[in-house]
Amino acid sequence: MTSFRDRFEQTGLTWPEIAPADFPFAPSIRVDNVVYISGQIPEAGEDIAYTGKVGETISLEEAKQAAAMCVANILFWLSRELDGDLSRVVQVARITVYVNAVAGFSDYSTVGNGASELLLKVLGDRGRHARAAIGMAGLPLNVPVEVDAIIHVR
Repeated sequence: MTSFRDRFEQTGLTWPEIAPADFPFAPSIRVDNVVYISGQIPEAGEDIAYTGKVGETISLEEAKQAAAMCVANILFWLSRELDGDLSRVVQVARITVYVNAVAGFSDYSTVGNGASELLLKVLGDRGRHARAAIGMAGLPLNVPVEVDAIIHVR
C-alpha cells in the first residue's frame, strides 16, 4: 500500500524541513479534531522559492508551482500536528489561496488549482475541499502566493 508520504514524493516535490519562525502566532493549532494551518508561503528551508507579482515577474505556471509549495508546507505542519501520521486526516475542509497579482489579473482559480491538485494527489478524496482563491495587492516578503487551511482529523 502506498503511503501519503510516498504519494507526496511521487509529485517531484521535496518534503519540506521548516523551523518554526519567531512569530507571535503558531504555524498550526489543533482544537479538538480540527487543525488550523497558518498561511504558508513558497519557502524551501530558509529560502523563498518565488517572489514577485503574478502577471509581472511570475508566470501563471510558476504561480501554480508556488501554490503547490505552499501546500507542501501545509502538509509538513499537518504531519507535525499528527505525529507524522497523515492517515489521521478525515477531510481537508477548506483552503484559501491568496494571490499577489498585477491589476487586471483574473486567473486566480488556475493559480489555486496548483494547491488543490497537490492535496488531491497526496490525500485522495480526503484532500477534496472547499476553496477561495482571491487577489491581493501584496503578500508578506513579496511572495506571489500564500495558502492557509482548515483540516478535520482524528
